[in-house]
Amino acid sequence: MSPTEENPNEQYLDSFVKLLILKALKPDKLSFAMGNYVAEQLGNRFTEVPPLQLQDIFDDTSPTVPTIFVLSSGADPTKMLLDFAEEKGFMSTLGIISLGAGQGPIAESLIASGCKKGQWVCLQNCHLATSWLPKMEKVIADLSDPQVHIHEDFRLWLMSMPSAAFPVATLQSSIKLTNEPPKGLRANMIGTLGVMKEEYFESCSKPGPWKKLMYGLVFFHAMIQERLKFGPLGWNVAYAFNNSDLECSMSTLKMFLDEQDSVPWESLVYVTGEINYGGRVTDDQDRRCLMTILAQYYTEEILDDDYRFSESGKYYSPPEGSLEALIQYTRSLPPEEQPEVFGMHINALTAFNVNETSRIIDTVLSIQPRVGGAADGDAMTPDQMADSVAESFQTEMPADIDPEQCLPGLFDRDPETQQMDSLATVLIQEIDRFNALLKVLRDSLVLLRRAIKGVIVMSFELEEIYNSFLLNRVPTGWATAAYPSLKPLSSWWKDLCDRMTFMHKWNKNGVPPSVALPYIFFTQGFLTGALQKHARKHIIPIDSLDFSFKMTTFWDDEELVDGPPEDGLYIRGLFLDAARFDIETMSLEPSELGMPNAPLPYIHLLPVEDYEIPAEDYQCPVYRTAIRAGVLTTTGASSNYVFDLSLPTQRDPNFFVLQGTASVTQLSE
Repeated sequence: MSPTEENPNEQYLDSFVKLLILKALKPDKLSFAMGNYVAEQLGNRFTEVPPLQLQDIFDDTSPTVPTIFVLSSGADPTKMLLDFAEEKGFMSTLGIISLGAGQGPIAESLIASGCKKGQWVCLQNCHLATSWLPKMEKVIADLSDPQVHIHEDFRLWLMSMPSAAFPVATLQSSIKLTNEPPKGLRANMIGTLGVMKEEYFESCSKPGPWKKLMYGLVFFHAMIQERLKFGPLGWNVAYAFNNSDLECSMSTLKMFLDEQDSVPWESLVYVTGEINYGGRVTDDQDRRCLMTILAQYYTEEILDDDYRFSESGKYYSPPEGSLEALIQYTRSLPPEEQPEVFGMHINALTAFNVNETSRIIDTVLSIQPRVGGAADGDAMTPDQMADSVAESFQTEMPADIDPEQCLPGLFDRDPETQQMDSLATVLIQEIDRFNALLKVLRDSLVLLRRAIKGVIVMSFELEEIYNSFLLNRVPTGWATAAYPSLKPLSSWWKDLCDRMTFMHKWNKNGVPPSVALPYIFFTQGFLTGALQKHARKHIIPIDSLDFSFKMTTFWDDEELVDGPPEDGLYIRGLFLDAARFDIETMSLEPSELGMPNAPLPYIHLLPVEDYEIPAEDYQCPVYRTAIRAGVLTTTGASSNYVFDLSLPTQRDPNFFVLQGTASVTQLSE
């Protein structure tokens, strides 16, 4: 259809009906369609963000009305304020202080001096000085006292992340603005290069390497910031990389080039990756990804004009030239970059769009009315819906696992050592955890149904369960008592029933031919038990054992004609995120289009003494949920992290590092 032809569907489908169709068929496109719908109904001013100009804000300010910069990750308005102060002639009298322990009295003195002399005062990081904020509120309130004389040039600027401790009265009486970081590689790089001074750009003693590496560093900075939009595929933890990291790294680069006869590649990579940027990184897998990305730009190959940053060939460090030439080249880049520039699969963009859609839908659901029904009375009320869900759960509730009904001899102790089998110990612990979870579910369902009928008071906890049932979410109390999971309530319940079926069979029939790793409540305990069993059998120190991994072609227990392996065990139920495993070539391959997740076949976990990791394999991290991030444990790893799965591949392992490839024990559906 040509652009001038009218779409025949327009006469049949209005804008809202199109949203419903997209929600059902193409959820990854729904967020864009929502933007178009809002623009069509309310106007473009509700969807377009106007450029922030401090001059426009300044016209509304006064000595008694402070201006609050509400900060967001990656955005730092300090440079903007400094430039504006210089433009207005207040640069020499601008007083800036970063709040924190013991800085409150100094800030008060600075404000008092500014009121008398007509100076500007900027208080940074207000959210870090929670104990002083009530005093700050009083100081700002006193500015409005007519008996207090304040110089007409005095201005107070506050910078703070969103914080529940920030004084409400101050918020209500101030001018509030936020400055989000530019979105997209091109916008990010233009923002960086646009404020760079020509003198600084031309000041290095080695202009050739300096300009090439400086542009690579700017590209790297934009790259690691923009990877955040891909969620766990980009970074396990959302790090607040900002301009100070870039400025410090750029100063380091210039210093090394000026002081050294040749480019000190190893020092540059270490200081920039491990210290300047790596100082923020708390996750080992994220650190590996960061260093892999940096190696693309801090490399001797970047000095070659033919070197490209991605397979498309559109992105590179331009030949030595002027700063304006660099900016013009950057402006010529695509306004919206494809995932390939990040080294990622096109599925990553689809996943990002689907997550955006889910976030919007969840917000809409959270604010929808909970009352109402069909005019004919056929529709269920919220009370009836919640009670129906609770009743169905009570009917389907799995039975507790009784260790007394186990396979004879399953929990017997060895007559010589008086030790119980390690996996039997694991099973007893699993039974305790699952039975405790079932008790929480049963008790809360009984109380909820009584509260709905008005027999008892609907407490806060019961109301939270009630609302969760209506939204198909796992109640917070249930999630706290259970294992990590991101599934909606209906899928979570089915998963729980499957777990209980697996545990009942283990208790009744003994250790199964293969273990469904996702069904284990405490995964690390099970893996330690497997290592301990092998260590006792072969009389080997457990500290010297690690798991080796052998991929199989099995997909079902019926294929295990020889039963479980003599040593080690088979595990199943894992999924790959951002990759697939080809059982024909027995190697890791990129995802197929539209299929970001793929199941893994059975894996033989075999404990090996003094195991050496194959350098040619991709060390694939295994996580319990797709979020990947978790609480940092005493081992230095995330609580969501299980182990690194060694997967054979015919590609460079770094390819899958950039893809964000990982394995998860369960999907979020």
